[in-house]
Amino acid sequence: MSQIYFAHPTAVIDEGCQIGKGTKIWHFSHIMSNCILGDKCNIGQNVVVSPEVVLGKNVKVQNNVSIYTGVTCEDDVFLGPSMVFTNVINPRSAVNRREDYQKTLVKRGASIGANATIVCGHDIGEFAFIGAGAVITKEVPAFALFVGNPGRQVGWMSEFGHRLHFDQTGMALCPESQDKYQLVDGLVSKVL
Repeated sequence: MSQIYFAHPTAVIDEGCQIGKGTKIWHFSHIMSNCILGDKCNIGQNVVVSPEVVLGKNVKVQNNVSIYTGVTCEDDVFLGPSMVFTNVINPRSAVNRREDYQKTLVKRGASIGANATIVCGHDIGEFAFIGAGAVITKEVPAFALFVGNPGRQVGWMSEFGHRLHFDQTGMALCPESQDKYQLVDGLVSKVL
């Protein structure tokens, strides 16, 4: 047990990692070299965090998740059980494509459901919500709700994870927080 973070005895943490205060790393997880994990992250059981991955503060990574090189998750991201990122568009076992890794940015507050796949090179917007089992093959706007294979947008979500219903004027109200949202030109923003 570290004074800064907790790692289960079965977890493997390679050299050169920066792990924030209050982070917890659970059974059989492997944090590979030169990763950055922010404060108060929770890394579930059997998680692989590949070299040079960056996780912001309070990122929740559920069991059996694979986060490959090229992925950055900002603060407050949720990664559901068994979801996976890719980092090469055209993998072949006999062809080394490490120089072709593509980047994926998951912006603040986004949630990715269980068994979803994020194809590399497609960023996920702030507070977006990716449904369980979705396969993301394009950019996901802020607050968007995506489901299916291939993933398609079926609505909008609030910061609190509630479906937004817009009136004729393009305004919506989150039932839990009472925050207001505006839909303009196919994009949603929170009204401050």
